[in-house]
Amino acid sequence: MDKFMSWMTDSFSPKINKIAKNPWIASIQDAILAAMPMIFIGSFATILSIVRDFWKGFPDLSMISTFSFGLFSIFLAYLIPESIMKHKGHKDVSRQAGLAGLAFFLMLVYPQIINGDQIQFDLNTFGTGGMIAALIAGLFVGFVMNLFSKWKFIGEDSAIPDFVAVWFNTLIPIILILLVGWIFTFEMDISLYSVVNAIFSPLVHLGQSFWGFVLIFFLGFAFLYTFGISSWVLYPVEAAIALPAIAQNQANFEAGKAVTNIFTVEAGSLFLIGGGGATLALCIMLAFMAKSQRLRMIGKASLIPSVFNINEPIVFGAPIAFNPILMIPMWINGLIGPVLTWVVMKIGLVPIPHEPFQLWYVPGPIMNWIITASVIGLVYFFVLFAISWIVYYPFFKIYDKQAVQQDAELAEEGE
Repeated sequence: MDKFMSWMTDSFSPKINKIAKNPWIASIQDAILAAMPMIFIGSFATILSIVRDFWKGFPDLSMISTFSFGLFSIFLAYLIPESIMKHKGHKDVSRQAGLAGLAFFLMLVYPQIINGDQIQFDLNTFGTGGMIAALIAGLFVGFVMNLFSKWKFIGEDSAIPDFVAVWFNTLIPIILILLVGWIFTFEMDISLYSVVNAIFSPLVHLGQSFWGFVLIFFLGFAFLYTFGISSWVLYPVEAAIALPAIAQNQANFEAGKAVTNIFTVEAGSLFLIGGGGATLALCIMLAFMAKSQRLRMIGKASLIPSVFNINEPIVFGAPIAFNPILMIPMWINGLIGPVLTWVVMKIGLVPIPHEPFQLWYVPGPIMNWIITASVIGLVYFFVLFAISWIVYYPFFKIYDKQAVQQDAELAEEGE
């Protein structure tokens, strides 16, 4: 165990963090994070739709979700190239890159030109259904704009105003980007949107498999997290699978078809009780059952954040991170949660989520009821909580005993 911990600490973790800081990967993460408020707004619309189930006179606010969560790919098409330019040190052309990304993406989704003066888009391509296409479009635009930023027609020492210089320095790369979109879409009659989605469909299918669901959630929200690696490292992969999945579930539900995609952020939220690794049970133990005053203080300080599924205080305060005694139960819960959730949804015991709801900070019982739209989802929360309590308890007792001894030794040294 010591050799494994040493390798993870000294070799693996630094390499993963280095990858996460890569400007291209970091740009995707930043873009998704910047667009998160629009996802939250879509989630609020889900909450309001519950009111309409009980009060038929309540207005239909589904269009709020359509023009927030439903335009997610458009937002990414702008934000990704803009972020790439900033990370690459070309902040002066970041907005132009974003505009080029937006224009290229609109070409990519294969619009229909009607009578020469009307343009028609499939609204589904603007939402998470077009997310992979938006990622590719944004990365391509970022690559071209970054490449041409190294060769400028008008240098920084020119007497021409900076904003005018930016106009001329971005003309050729933007023209090139739009030419690529024009050739494929309007001359070759190829839907790059369909091609891109077809190429990456194996990734989506892998994620919707049992092992894809279990491994991605285990790695991102339990295993890597215990080594100080943020779950956001895997979020671009998770989002590319989960966001289109919930959009398809919503469309199938409204059309009266079967809802089948289990790999969604909503399903994953069911077992994040107190945060990744279901740490709420451990936090309660520390706050009210620990004999160590130090652990009791940490538990009480972490309790309110844990209720709202924020567990950084306990992961790095107890700590769980780099602490073999508490890492092991977090890994166990990190496996039990997705495995059990997959099974109960696959057999139909717990309903598969069919509405976007990514307000991950809503306390567990309420969130489970909203996500599954069922009483059984509420019961499922308490079942998982009980399991997490059983898993953490023996490790908590061992760690608390050690902490009491350490506290006594420190007190003696202080005297």
